[in-house]
Amino acid sequence: MVWTPCSIFDPRFIGANGYDVADAMEMITIVPYDSAWPEMFEAEAAAIRRTLGEVALRVEHVGSTSVPGLTAKPVIDIQVSVQSLEPLGQYRSPLGRLGYAHTPLGSFDLVYPFFQKPAEWPATHNIHLCVLGSEQERKHLAFRDYLRSHPRVAAEYVELKRVLAAAHHGATLESRERYSLSKTKFVNAVLERAFAEGDASQHRNDA
Repeated sequence: MVWTPCSIFDPRFIGANGYDVADAMEMITIVPYDSAWPEMFEAEAAAIRRTLGEVALRVEHVGSTSVPGLTAKPVIDIQVSVQSLEPLGQYRSPLGRLGYAHTPLGSFDLVYPFFQKPAEWPATHNIHLCVLGSEQERKHLAFRDYLRSHPRVAAEYVELKRVLAAAHHGATLESRERYSLSKTKFVNAVLERAFAEGDASQHRNDA
């Protein structure tokens, strides 16, 4: 998604994990939906709530693995809404005890800091922090909910991801950024529809 850490390209990180593009196999893997993903989220969410306590105001399963039946990269994306992202250091230690490492992404850390588990790519779990009620929170939940309630759109998204996964090897951060950025037009179109239909529904309920 264009508004997640995966969409922010910082050349400082290219090659930081030591991947050799020439030798790498295809590393962006899209797999069939796994019915265990919701349980994996619930287990991790419980651990996050225990660790962060009342600081974690809302813990949501987002990303493709949160949409039942959707083909996806096998990574559990978790959005944790908090009152404030500052200081960011207050989250590093407790999340570190759960095996997460913070990936610095410059100014994007101010709105949607990113932690992954394990520290080495590929990750099995990602945590995205956001402020409760923020634009980042709203967009990720709106995209997830729209795909959940519109199977045809979800199927279009799957096909797009398959095409992009074949085109981008994923061996470097730059390649993974290009994979994410290539979804920009589709994601923006879905969000536009999601918010428009949500507004229309709200107007009908108010009438």
